[in-house]
Amino acid sequence: MTLRWLLLAALAGLARGSDVLDLTDDDFDSRIGDHDLVLVEFFAPWCGHCKRLAPEYEVAATRLKGIVSLAKVDCTTSSNTCSKYGVSGYPTLKIFRDGEESGPYDGPRSADGIVGFLKKQAGPASVELKDAADLQKFISDQDASVVGFFSDDKSPSQAEYLKAASALRDSYRFGHTNAAALLQSQGMEQEGVVLFRPPRLANKFEDGSVKFSEDKFTSNKVKRFIQDNIWGMCPHMTEDNKDQLKGKDLLVAYYDLDYHKNPKGSNYWRNRVMKVAKSFLDQGRKLNFAVANKNQFSHDVSEAGLDAGPGELPVVLIRTAKGDKYVMTEEFSRDGKALERFLQDYFDGKLKRYLKSEPIPENNDGPVKVVVAENFDAIVNDEDKDVLIEFYAPWCGHCKSLEPKYTELGEKLADDPNIVIAKMDATANDVPSPYEVSGFPTIFFSPAGQKTSPKKYEGGREVSNFLSYLKKEATRPVVLQDESKKKKKKSNPEL
Repeated sequence: MTLRWLLLAALAGLARGSDVLDLTDDDFDSRIGDHDLVLVEFFAPWCGHCKRLAPEYEVAATRLKGIVSLAKVDCTTSSNTCSKYGVSGYPTLKIFRDGEESGPYDGPRSADGIVGFLKKQAGPASVELKDAADLQKFISDQDASVVGFFSDDKSPSQAEYLKAASALRDSYRFGHTNAAALLQSQGMEQEGVVLFRPPRLANKFEDGSVKFSEDKFTSNKVKRFIQDNIWGMCPHMTEDNKDQLKGKDLLVAYYDLDYHKNPKGSNYWRNRVMKVAKSFLDQGRKLNFAVANKNQFSHDVSEAGLDAGPGELPVVLIRTAKGDKYVMTEEFSRDGKALERFLQDYFDGKLKRYLKSEPIPENNDGPVKVVVAENFDAIVNDEDKDVLIEFYAPWCGHCKSLEPKYTELGEKLADDPNIVIAKMDATANDVPSPYEVSGFPTIFFSPAGQKTSPKKYEGGREVSNFLSYLKKEATRPVVLQDESKKKKKKSNPEL
């Protein structure tokens, strides 16, 4: 009976079809303007990231049906549209309003994240709260809430607040009210802004709400107040907010956190992290803290060599803004002493950073040097060398197409002592922070003497394109292999 039910459910799902709109070169321009707001995914069928996004995107489209439309364009069959909108990696997601490109979608790539983001985009930047029930419902959300209290909807202060809400609507939740009773409930006479932290994260180490304390209202001051206070001492990192948290020096404790099924247990470990965090923050030490579900972030945990198994104790990772990782190898203790020692060693500079790396190749004499995390500094950051490096993925179709041309480029430059042609599997090695890799292949040029400022290569992918670029950008004249020497090598491989 169970098998029959599953088959029927599957058939029903197929019959329902997809709620994601399929757009092509033939109809993109004519159909995109039919929607006030639409999110478009530009993808390739072979792309691994696209395959992982697909089920989340379908769920989001169904949940947003009638609110915001989701669409997709297959760039392998509709290359003109993808080229028109500057698509260079997959998946690329863009927001369109009234038929015009509004900007990139850089939010979470989960159904919850997409739905949450687009609902904020579709509604007003700030929700009007008319009574105590509205306010209580609004601030009881799982995310922090910002509420402006104003006695008059014509108030210049409210106008500045709404301007700030419009600017930050992608990231935070905003509400406002002109109800006298609500102003009175917050001890306000005319105006004010209060940031309410999620009730489920209530703790004894910080206040549950923070009031805007500036004498004068400006949108910039309101924005700064929100950004300085929104997360508190130790937020719950989720798929929705991870991108906003990860750009900082951040310690994350990963464990079986679940505020729906086990709020008490979730806060038990969070409070232990916060107790230690507070002692270091009170000393003026600069570091951000967060807690996260280890299964939801299993990729981050495994990327740092940590065990995401069934154990109860948190595992701890520090990731700096530069991308360096430091792993707590000692078992987390209930008294917090192990975490204290780890943090003290971090601030004292005694920890060795963790690198995810393939083994350094024993033989690396080919025309294209193989770079892994462990030899990145030695090869790419060699101050005397100009380095063109390709970051690729083994499954990437474009990378496979590029490989013979890239090898030919390496062969042509084999006699140049100042230029290195290199490649790195970005799925198996940590990529240093100056190199932002969001699609494959991504190619950078790292000039001699300027290793902190690599340049992203945006040119064509024929050998002649690469050579033209290097002749222009190389710090020394390019030396090409002598063709007669090349022919001699082919006829006599021992040479």
